[in-house]
Amino acid sequence: MSESLTTAAYLGATILFILSLGGLSNPETSRRGNLYGIIGMTIAVLATVFGPRVTLAGIPWIVAAMVIGGSVGLYAAKVVKMTQMPELVALMHSLVGLAACLVGFASYIDTSIAYTGVEKTIHEIEIYIGILIGAVTFSGSVIAFGKLSGKIGGKPMLLPGRHWLNLLGLLVVLWYGNEFINAPTIEAGMLPLAIMTVIALLFGIHMVMAIGGADMPVVVSMLNSYSGWAAAATGFMLSNDLLIVVGALVGSSGAILSYIMCRAMNRNFISVIAGGFGTGGGTVAKKKQGEPEPDGEVTPISAQETAELLRDAKNVIIVPGYGMAVAQAQHTVFEITKLLREKGVNIRFGIHPVAGRMPGHMNVLLAEAKVPYDIVMEMDELNDDFPTTDVSMVIGANDIVNPAAEDDPGSPIAGMPVLQVWKAKTSIVMKRSMASGYAGVDNPLFYKDNNRMLFGDAKKMLHEVLVALKA
Repeated sequence: MSESLTTAAYLGATILFILSLGGLSNPETSRRGNLYGIIGMTIAVLATVFGPRVTLAGIPWIVAAMVIGGSVGLYAAKVVKMTQMPELVALMHSLVGLAACLVGFASYIDTSIAYTGVEKTIHEIEIYIGILIGAVTFSGSVIAFGKLSGKIGGKPMLLPGRHWLNLLGLLVVLWYGNEFINAPTIEAGMLPLAIMTVIALLFGIHMVMAIGGADMPVVVSMLNSYSGWAAAATGFMLSNDLLIVVGALVGSSGAILSYIMCRAMNRNFISVIAGGFGTGGGTVAKKKQGEPEPDGEVTPISAQETAELLRDAKNVIIVPGYGMAVAQAQHTVFEITKLLREKGVNIRFGIHPVAGRMPGHMNVLLAEAKVPYDIVMEMDELNDDFPTTDVSMVIGANDIVNPAAEDDPGSPIAGMPVLQVWKAKTSIVMKRSMASGYAGVDNPLFYKDNNRMLFGDAKKMLHEVLVALKA
C-alpha cells in the first residue's frame, strides 16, 4: 500500500472515529456509533499493517499478536459480567499506558533512524513525555481496577505531606528530563529515563490511592483522558498522524467527561485529584462527636405492599444505582416496567451522571435489559416532575438521592446535584441494609415520613414484586 493510499485510509478512519463519538453521545444512536468505530479501527489496522512502514517479514509477527490479543478480547467479552465493566475499562486503560511506555523505550533504543540537532531533541522530549503519561496511566489504572473490583479498599490513602511529595516528584522528573535530553549516548540516557518511569509509576499509584470511592466515576473518565493523551504521545514518537488525532479525540473527550462528572458531584477536578473524599464504600458512616442522629424512624415495606403502591400509581419514576448492577436485577426491572406500562402506568427512569462506578453505567445496564430509550432520562429532565409523581423507586442507589446534599451545608456532599425522590408522594428505597453509600455519608431520606424501605437482595425482592403484580 502506497504512502498516499495509507494517508487516505487514515483520513477515512479519522472521520469514522469522529462519527463514532457523535453516535455514542446518545443511547439511540450508540449502536451506530459503535459500528462506525469498529469500521474505522479495521481500516486503520489494515492500512498500518499493509502500509509502507511494515515489512513483509514483520507481518506474521503482527498477525500472531493480533490473533492472541483478539482471542483475549473475545474471551473477556463473553465472560466479563456487566457489573465488572468498570474494572474492565480501567484495565484496558492500563494497557494503553503500558503500550505507550514500551513504545517509548523501543523508540529510544531504535537506531534505524538517526535524529540529529533539533530533531533529536524534539524526538527525545516526545519519548520522555510519552513514557511519563503512559506510566502514570498504567499504574493509576491498575489501582483503579483494584478499587473497583474490591481488591483494594475504597477509603483514600492520605500520606502526610502528600502534596509536597507530589511537588518533589515533579521537580525530580523535570531535573532528570534535562539530564535525559543532554545525555551523550543512549546508555547514559537510560538511567534518567528509568528513574522518571519509576517516579511516574509511583505517582500514578499515589494519585489514585488518595482518591476516595465516591469519586471513582471521575477517576474512570480521567484515566480515559490520560490513555488518550498517552496514545497521542505514542503517535508523536512513531510519527503516526492517526494515533495523534485519535489520541487527541479520546483525551479531549475524556477531559470533557471528567468535567461533566465533577460538575454532577459539585466537585472541583483538582480537589478530586488531590483526594481525601469517600470511605471504603458500603460502610456505616461514623458519627462525629456531638452530631445529632437523623430524625424519625425507618418504615419497612413488603414486596406485596410495594406491588400495591405501584399498581395504584399513575406516575412512577425508577432511580437505579450500583446495587441494581450488583444484584443483576435490570432484567427483572424491565419485566416490571413492561407490565406496568401495559396497565397504563407512566413509568420513567431517572439517571444521575455518576450513578454506578463509571459514566453511563446505568444506561448500559438498562439498554442490556432492553428498557426503551425514550423512558430513560437524565436527572435534569426529571427533577421537576417528582412533586407530581406517585411513587419514586430507588433501586440500590444512595448518595445520588441524598437530601443532605441540599439541606446540610456541612455535609461532605453539600451542593451535589441529586435526584429529589423524596418530593414524590411515596418513595421506596431498596437496600440490603442501612449501610451508607460509597461516600460514607448517612442518608436522611431513609427516615422521612413518606419513605419506605424494602430490604433484601434487589433481584429477589423485585421478583417478589413482579409475582405480586401478576397476581
